[in-house]
Amino acid sequence: MTAHCKQITPFVPCQDLARQIEFYQVYLGFVLGFQADNYAFMHRQKAAIRLLQCPARLDGRPLGQDVSFYIDVEGLDALYEQLRPKLIHLPKDRVRAPFDQPYGQREFHVLDEDGVLVFFGEAISA
Repeated sequence: MTAHCKQITPFVPCQDLARQIEFYQVYLGFVLGFQADNYAFMHRQKAAIRLLQCPARLDGRPLGQDVSFYIDVEGLDALYEQLRPKLIHLPKDRVRAPFDQPYGQREFHVLDEDGVLVFFGEAISA
């Protein structure tokens, strides 16, 4: 049997698991697949994350400040328009509307409740 990688599922630290679950459901359209004490598995089609409740940092910085992950999508602008009615209720500094990157990707960005930067991106057609 040949082995192959299937997907990557990042662990996303959070201080309040219930609050983060709600954020990913309401604002980004993820579905809760499983939840236990300090852990939750969430997915949106083939993209998945694992939320892990952790204690606050001793230095007071946001728990997710040094964490980010990238979700490759098809139909980036359509996805943004689908999420926009909820995203407009977040503070403006937590959402960056779709834009083109010099490295050939179109992206939008969202900061979650603990400062994790979530990138959504799609290759720009030639």
